[in-house]
Amino acid sequence: MKIKTNRIESIDILRGLVMVIMALDHVRDYSNFGYLYTDPTHMDTTTPALFFTRWITHFCAPVFVFLAGTSAFLYGSKKPSKKVLSKFLFTRGLWLVFIELTVVNFAWTFDIGLGLHIFQVIWAIGICMMLLAGLIYLHSTVLIILGALILFGHNLLDSITMQGSDPLSLLWYFIHQQNGVPLNNGESFLFIAYPFLPWLGIMILGYCFGHFYKKGFDVKIRKKWLLYLGLGSIGLFVIIRFINIYGNLTLWSEQKDAAYTFMSFLNTTKYPPSLLYTLMTLGPAILFLHSIESVKNWFTTILVVIGRVPFFYYIIHLYIIHLFGIIGLILLGENWKEIIFTPQRFTNGFLADKGYDLWVTYAIWIITVALLYPLCKAYMIYKANHKDKWWLSYL
Repeated sequence: MKIKTNRIESIDILRGLVMVIMALDHVRDYSNFGYLYTDPTHMDTTTPALFFTRWITHFCAPVFVFLAGTSAFLYGSKKPSKKVLSKFLFTRGLWLVFIELTVVNFAWTFDIGLGLHIFQVIWAIGICMMLLAGLIYLHSTVLIILGALILFGHNLLDSITMQGSDPLSLLWYFIHQQNGVPLNNGESFLFIAYPFLPWLGIMILGYCFGHFYKKGFDVKIRKKWLLYLGLGSIGLFVIIRFINIYGNLTLWSEQKDAAYTFMSFLNTTKYPPSLLYTLMTLGPAILFLHSIESVKNWFTTILVVIGRVPFFYYIIHLYIIHLFGIIGLILLGENWKEIIFTPQRFTNGFLADKGYDLWVTYAIWIITVALLYPLCKAYMIYKANHKDKWWLSYL
């Protein structure tokens, strides 16, 4: 069925691609040996296959947040005033924060008591949208400068660390320092995985990036800019990373062989996303947009479907993957309730020496995406045929 739409297919293709890749990382969390408790980027314990399985998924969150900013700009370009866009961004952002702490948290934990309060990518997008609702009134030049200052300067804050659960420490965790703290004598647990400040810089720049896709913008000029920005980001990453002084929470170092040294070079910080992490991921993503603009085949058609309903895909894929995790524990002969993450189970590390080989993760990933595609296609068609339903813009 051909859907009539004004959406930009290259953006949907990129968004769909990172959504598919994202599922690989989440399947790994619920199937691979060690589950959520092992670090696939730790040079002393990882393997090249495990490292690059994790590394390729680094592209997902920054591209998702960046394109959320771009989509906000394109949505606003069709509205009569910035006030309309501002209201939409604030209300949708507030909605996303609510969904993160309820529907998404339950998907990750399956704990009906919601004792784990995990602030991840949906929360980050939500709070950044709420802040962007006010920032859009600034001149575009000021926005670019602000986004660049956050991107290039936030690593100056890396040395500021706090501990404890006092209000000032909690505020800092939300802004820039990933941390988790027990609450109510261990009855609940607060984990801020995505401090928002660096993500705000990424979303602001994504919003400004939307200018390249305004109606009537010269395609040749856009492709030229995409090429320059993509190559420039990759080049900056290589130069700054090689200097090895600034731009990441940890420095790279020589390892036991060339392959592991290269892995150390690529091993940049996601929590919060460092300057180098962002350059390393957004640079190739922008080059991808440059190269994919006029490409159409069966694979891009699949990616467009997923890319048009990313929030729907995100929510459903978490539930499917967690269900597979339960089945996997049963097949291992373990207590499946251990993957129902209450604060106590989350912190006891029972699953740290359980799990499957990496090839099983890849098999479950393929099955998961295959199950998701027809659901996404059906929802995409429903959404396209019911544009009069305002609430669909929040899903």
